[in-house]
Amino acid sequence: MHLMMERKALLAALIVAALAISCREKGPEPRPAVPLVYTVASDSSGLGRLAARAGHVGINGRIALFGERADGIYLSRRFQSVDRRDNIDGRAHRDSLPDFAGETFDVIMDAYNEPYAGFLSDSTGLDSLREAAVRGALFAWDSLSQAKIIVFTSSLHARYGMFDVDTLQQMKGGVCRLMSPVRESLKAAVRGGAKNIAVWASDPVRESKVYESVFEEMGLTGSVVSITPDPALDICTEFRSVLRQYRLTGRNMDALILDGYGKDPAPLWSEIPIIRRAATEEEDAFSAMLPDNFQILDPGACIVDAVYALLREENLFTHRIHRPSVRYFVTEESLEGGLQKVPLSAQYVQSEYVPHIN
Repeated sequence: MHLMMERKALLAALIVAALAISCREKGPEPRPAVPLVYTVASDSSGLGRLAARAGHVGINGRIALFGERADGIYLSRRFQSVDRRDNIDGRAHRDSLPDFAGETFDVIMDAYNEPYAGFLSDSTGLDSLREAAVRGALFAWDSLSQAKIIVFTSSLHARYGMFDVDTLQQMKGGVCRLMSPVRESLKAAVRGGAKNIAVWASDPVRESKVYESVFEEMGLTGSVVSITPDPALDICTEFRSVLRQYRLTGRNMDALILDGYGKDPAPLWSEIPIIRRAATEEEDAFSAMLPDNFQILDPGACIVDAVYALLREENLFTHRIHRPSVRYFVTEESLEGGLQKVPLSAQYVQSEYVPHIN
């Protein structure tokens, strides 16, 4: 009887231990995609085939820029004009031929859904923002575009929408490369040795913790703090506001990412020597906070460099010797009440949208 009781006690202990181990090893529940992903994945007609064929066109595919109008136009201009590499061997050497010679960029301007910050007010809005990313991917994969790379130009899509597009591709076997300035800026900062990163961000990006979330999802080591500077008449005064707020963390600032597009880092670099002279107690504290290898990163430049590197590493260049070409599209409601992609002429885009770019 005593032996039987010992065996029962041992069995009970083993069961408890097994349950404890099971609970301890159980990971978080998988993050669900938005319903649109499953609708497309189960579709046996056009949409499902688009997701299945995504990226399989290889070098013949195009590079799609999807997001708000001003962002797409700004980035397309940078892609068209950059010439920092030798087109033969990739050396850092200008050869008077654009680095993206022969490539076609499809700028899909999401006029129907912008501004994306308007989706942040509630969870239902976030689902709509995520769906906008999926629809943008479908537009980029259709027979007109056939994208080999999609650049989601919005910081908000880096957190909320790219997951759903990636999930759809995994379900259907698509291999289109997905990129965002947020991810590429963070990777560039870490490659440069940064562990503690500050982000100069707008209120919506700061409040939604885009960079913090993406940094954690990427499994990077260190810290990220997003800061919105106090409004000022010049960028250098705003820069000092960023430094002043970041100083409260008690950490060094290894890198500063200028979220969004159009902020010129040149005046900020010019301000660094002034700060280093430490004429005031605050400047002395700022100087001590900024290491010698301090970086200022422009997301536009980071995404251009990252796309170039991807094309070269995976042999995805078209290898055609002519200037990059850009085609413009805009999203709008169709007569049937759905969403459609409408082609626009370059002249129309320049006259209608370029004056509105800051």
